[in-house]
Amino acid sequence: MIIAEPKPIDEIIDSLKDFNRILVAGCDGCVTVCEAGGMKEVEVVASALRIYFKQAGRAVTVDEISLTRQCDRPYTAQLADKIDQYDAVLSLACGVGVQFLAEDYKNKPIFPGVNTCFMGGTEEKGLWTERCQGCGKCILANTGGICPIARCSKRMLNGPCGGSSDGRCEVNKDIACGWHLIYERLKELGQLDRFETPTDPKDWNTSRDGGPRKVIKEVSRL
Repeated sequence: MIIAEPKPIDEIIDSLKDFNRILVAGCDGCVTVCEAGGMKEVEVVASALRIYFKQAGRAVTVDEISLTRQCDRPYTAQLADKIDQYDAVLSLACGVGVQFLAEDYKNKPIFPGVNTCFMGGTEEKGLWTERCQGCGKCILANTGGICPIARCSKRMLNGPCGGSSDGRCEVNKDIACGWHLIYERLKELGQLDRFETPTDPKDWNTSRDGGPRKVIKEVSRL
């Protein structure tokens, strides 16, 4: 899932301080799971905005809503009949959701309420870690299900580098060496012979380096 974290409230206030009618829009998808942008967070941010404007002596309307997904136009369309009531929208979705709202409602300022961080998973309550960079050509079959693009700080396809020590990364000793993890995993699986065949240089055109990407699902015709 996409992992995000809330923006500082001071930054949000600075974006919205000149508006009189504000809609705080959450997303019930990924950002709800990582506790950054669901209805609970919408209520917290909206309350903080109301307190700020009240203390500033301004009568500002701050309403709340949370959409099933902001990255899917059938759901962003739910705002169509109410969007004109507001001067600006604060989106607590990931960067994709913010951009979809901006594209769908071109005459309305849309501001981000979270920082989109990475694609990852839940390690434990309150802790999310990166697992995938969406490079467009998955090699997990060759690395024991551990991604060197996401888990190696240098994104090495044939590792480890000379800087790792005792299974830790030289970039940060709190980070496990991605290739040490791969080695231990392949050892457990009895597949260390995979190290005998180097991984070919990666075609980065399938990643973000090749420009904005899209996926088209081919519909089979019977």
